[in-house]
Amino acid sequence: MNKSLITLSALAAALFTAQVAVAQDAAPKTRAEVKAEAASANKSGTIEKGAAVPKATKPTSDHTRAETKAEAKAAVKAGEIEKGAAVPKATKPTSDKSRAEVKSEAASAVKAGEIGKGADVKK
Repeated sequence: MNKSLITLSALAAALFTAQVAVAQDAAPKTRAEVKAEAASANKSGTIEKGAAVPKATKPTSDHTRAETKAEAKAAVKAGEIEKGAAVPKATKPTSDKSRAEVKSEAASAVKAGEIGKGADVKK
């Protein structure tokens, strides 16, 4: 019985010593150590700054700028694409009536109560 008690106490002492050694190895880092690790990880590109949004990559091409311009010029010449802006310029609306005719129509509409009198309508 004494041998088993001694063995049990030796085993308990060994476990306690191992637990203390592990606890000492896992000591908390200082704020300066954590900041230094984070700064080095940012610098090496291991982690990203800010929200976890992947960085956008620039589109790449296997053509040089000169080749692309030459292809575009050839397509314009062949009539495949239009030269210049793709959006047509906006044109101002036009009327076949003179300014005096429009003003007289507006004045008669105000007089008839069809529209309200505005600041732009003169008698």
